[in-house]
Amino acid sequence: MGMNIEALRKRIEAVLAERPRRVVEEEGLIPSAVLLLLTNRGGPHVVFAKRTEDVAHHKGQFSFPGGIVETWDGSRLETALREAKEEIGLPPSAVEILGTLDDTETRATPFVITPFVGLIAEPVSYAPDGKEIERVLEVPLEALLDPANVRVEMWERNGEVHPVHFYEYNGETIWGATARILKQFLDLVFPEGPPR
Repeated sequence: MGMNIEALRKRIEAVLAERPRRVVEEEGLIPSAVLLLLTNRGGPHVVFAKRTEDVAHHKGQFSFPGGIVETWDGSRLETALREAKEEIGLPPSAVEILGTLDDTETRATPFVITPFVGLIAEPVSYAPDGKEIERVLEVPLEALLDPANVRVEMWERNGEVHPVHFYEYNGETIWGATARILKQFLDLVFPEGPPR
């Protein structure tokens, strides 16, 4: 991919700074926050956390590190950083926040997710907690931008048909709210498609 991590960081900051963000403050929805993290592994990679079969929601699915806003969290960003430390052992000091994406509602559960885009600016070792998260998956950004790794299915919920995106990588599938957040990020940062 013809983009180094520094150029990508500048592009993401510029794109997210200049757009109005969709904020959802709907009663009955549980606020949560996640980190869409980029890391440099000889090129930009996106970090996903595979949930265990023991969690209450979204068992065995890939998600972004994060979770439910607690009353003692000072902000949604604080929630996302705290949860990433609890779930995968990521120190908050290792994350440089580049901006925020639109609030995203989950379809099968009553959550609204605030996604923060961050860069892991220093080498880290993940330590999945084993209770909520079984392992961490880093996927090359290039693979996520490759149309050959994406499929769309039309699903019906409550009488409405909507597209559901699936990102495939090495036999793993990323879908649901995580895929919708990822798609928004990719569409915003690469409106012209993958860099050549």
